[in-house]
Amino acid sequence: MTFAPLVADPRGAVAAAIAGTAEGIAVATSGSTGAPRDVLLPASAIRASAELTARRLGGEASWLLALPADRIGGAMVIARATLAGTALVELPAGPFTARAFAAAAATLPEGRRHVSLVPTQLRRLLGEAEGRDALEPFDAVLVGGAALPDADVPAAVVRTYGMSETSGGCVYAGDPLDGVGVRIGEDGRVRLSGPTLAAGYADGDDSAFETIDGERWFVTSDVGELRDGRLAVLGRADHVINTGGAKVHPQRIELALEGAGAGAAAVVGVPDAEWGERVVAVVEGEVDDASLEAALAHLSRYERPRRIVRVARVPRTPGGKMDRSAARTIAAEEDR
Repeated sequence: MTFAPLVADPRGAVAAAIAGTAEGIAVATSGSTGAPRDVLLPASAIRASAELTARRLGGEASWLLALPADRIGGAMVIARATLAGTALVELPAGPFTARAFAAAAATLPEGRRHVSLVPTQLRRLLGEAEGRDALEPFDAVLVGGAALPDADVPAAVVRTYGMSETSGGCVYAGDPLDGVGVRIGEDGRVRLSGPTLAAGYADGDDSAFETIDGERWFVTSDVGELRDGRLAVLGRADHVINTGGAKVHPQRIELALEGAGAGAAAVVGVPDAEWGERVVAVVEGEVDDASLEAALAHLSRYERPRRIVRVARVPRTPGGKMDRSAARTIAAEEDR
């Protein structure tokens, strides 16, 4: 048997893995840190992820599919509903809007309802009365892919952390799913273990996996801390900005800017002859300068952006994640 490519036929690939006619699924990574790679997820990992998620969320539920089905977030929604034998409603093709979300949510059967979203989708829903009303009946709203501001987030929202290599989210609200291990290495990087791990990569380069005391771990690209046993992700290791010898984690600044009303923000470092790198923010939306400055007031002086570049839309990868390379190019050009 082989791994069924998710990109060719998402529903078919997931169905084949669950039925045992495929060894699992091959999931293309987003390419946010380089060329896309195929992650090989065995059927056992898919099943474990779905079962552990249901246990954490308090039981099975109907699902609304609001994420691309050819990405791990969408594929796991399909897998959860399929394994549970519950209803699965998919948003129609086209732009994500509160109206389209509300219309699709209204077709879900009575009973428990779950949905997975990315932060941008959640913000759009919360920005309109129709979207806020449509979210109310959901028992769980899983949100992963990026950090969220703490303000004005509904109680049903569960922040998740994970990636294709872990069958999607495997840490919920800082607490790993049953059987999932979390540790921070000496390099500060988050490491994850457990039954939801991928078998490896299609290209055969599995250097991102390591074995410690007989247990297999995936070394993520994120730096984090364990605070009272709960995982706090500080940001990607390769996104850290070194300015004047101080290390700046962009995520902390981005959350502050987005909390002030920016649609999205990308904080990057641009070359500086004196400081090594200069902190620059690329901001989406029409938030006034005073609001942005007030939102940054609690940060250390070295964390505050030296310049804020306004754009109509922060650049994103085809998978919808922030394209920091493109944002860095914009910041460097505007900073000349």
